[in-house]
Amino acid sequence: MILYIGADHRGFKLKETLKQFLQDSGYTVNDMGNAQYDEEDDYPDFAKLVAQKVSADQFISRGIVICGSGVGVDIVANKFSNVRSALGFHPDQVTEARSDDDTNVLALAADFLEPEQAKKILSVWLQTPFDGDVRDKRRIEKIRQIDHTKY
Repeated sequence: MILYIGADHRGFKLKETLKQFLQDSGYTVNDMGNAQYDEEDDYPDFAKLVAQKVSADQFISRGIVICGSGVGVDIVANKFSNVRSALGFHPDQVTEARSDDDTNVLALAADFLEPEQAKKILSVWLQTPFDGDVRDKRRIEKIRQIDHTKY
């Protein structure tokens, strides 16, 4: 599995902490930025780069996007076909997000999570498989159809 990670200035410190945690855990991590703290940067730029990568290869990659609230990066990531992003606040929540919805991007709120909480949430999300239940597959297919709808 290839992991892509990106964050704006509000998420920069947490991104750096999680990137090191993931690398120490043996994951391949591609940092999509920002490469340095810049209080003038904008979260859509980094969430877009992560989501593009996951959208292009949804079967072997996952993404982690971080901003202050987590909401902005989650919105951006969910604009891309084949991306199912979830805003994660609790290990039980992200377990369901993976097992039921096969999420492939995790959005985190740097302003509301301590680093150890974020590590736990991320670990659970990465280790939880999609359950493959017929109902869940049907629902994900409906999401895919919406992805390709022209309005």
